[in-house]
Amino acid sequence: MRRRWAALLWTVVVLQVLLVTMGIMFEALDRPASSSGLGFVAGTVVGAGGILAFPAVGALIFWRRPEHPIGWLFCAVNLGWAINHLAAPYAKYALITNPGAVPGGSLAAWFYFWPGPISIGLLILLFLLFPNGRLLSARWRPVAWMTIAYIVVGSVAAAFAPGPIDDTIGFKVDNPAGIGGPVGHVLVPLAGIVQPLSVLLLVAALISLALRQRRSRGQERQQLKWFTSSLILYVVLVGTDTVIFLYYNLASAMPGWASLFNNIAINSYVLIPIAAGIAILRHRLYDIDIVINRTLVYGTLTATLALVYLGSVATAQTVFQVLTGRERLPQLAIVASTLILAALFNPLRRRIQGLVDSRFYRRKYDAMETLAAFSVKLRDEVDLDSLKEDLIGAVRGTVQPAHVSLWLREKEPGG
Repeated sequence: MRRRWAALLWTVVVLQVLLVTMGIMFEALDRPASSSGLGFVAGTVVGAGGILAFPAVGALIFWRRPEHPIGWLFCAVNLGWAINHLAAPYAKYALITNPGAVPGGSLAAWFYFWPGPISIGLLILLFLLFPNGRLLSARWRPVAWMTIAYIVVGSVAAAFAPGPIDDTIGFKVDNPAGIGGPVGHVLVPLAGIVQPLSVLLLVAALISLALRQRRSRGQERQQLKWFTSSLILYVVLVGTDTVIFLYYNLASAMPGWASLFNNIAINSYVLIPIAAGIAILRHRLYDIDIVINRTLVYGTLTATLALVYLGSVATAQTVFQVLTGRERLPQLAIVASTLILAALFNPLRRRIQGLVDSRFYRRKYDAMETLAAFSVKLRDEVDLDSLKEDLIGAVRGTVQPAHVSLWLREKEPGG
């Protein structure tokens, strides 16, 4: 049974990667020829990175703690946004850019509209349960149940409310699954209150986190510090964006600065997994900091060595071409570049490891620095009393005990 659930979770993660990748492809097809290529790449990278940052963090947590609900929430929370990431450009390409080129344009527009409440609701549950996977107290169960009700009611109302689909997709299209009659008259107002209700639930989740941080002590307090800070900024941006949207009523009526702020607010949720990653790195959350440490060190090392190799080969080729007029670089230069990389591997690795430790593992880094300084004094110091004080200081700086004392064995007479 556990293997089946694990397979389901990894399927969700892979599905998000595929959806985001296909969305990028259709965004490129929809891009006007006059638009800035750099701006398109930057926006695409930010949007895709924000979506995939959540399942990346969730996969790391699940790898070490498969039973922990936080890992599952991180993996599943952005599935709705991943669907949106593909549905919007696909619908635009099928209905506007190249009508009839691909089937199902109206269906894609429908998929763009209703998965949003699911992702928002899972995000709120993530806030309520972080970092230990449990609610702050039994008093917060109604908020959790309201969030589940919001997911169900919000997604159903958005999926089947009659009339035009929200024009934030970039164009108007009637809901192909809209239900008319008395049911439709009920679904339309329900769909209209979805966004304000999400703000209220987000505020409630933020209050829960603030109370949890106030009551927490030690390591948990440090874990919550970064996470709560990112949520405060996220809620402020989303709340402001909601007020702006309600004021202008339609996305098409919003001025340029409001549209820019809307993009910033939408993509600001990337701060949440970043903050969780910092908590993991700096405060050993879920005991996977070693994995991330090695990823940072060897990922940076690989990128640095690749740049050094390409730079050395390109420089050597330019110099060789200027001096000899030949474009083909001799094999000896490539071999020399490879030897340079081999010589730089260990020094660069030690340097990058030191930078990572000093930034994210400060306690470990300070302990290593203390031991290194003590080893120098131990080699040069001859006064026993001074050495005793240095030893006690080194123990306090590394092990950090509540109390430390040093007992020296008296020299026996005649010994």
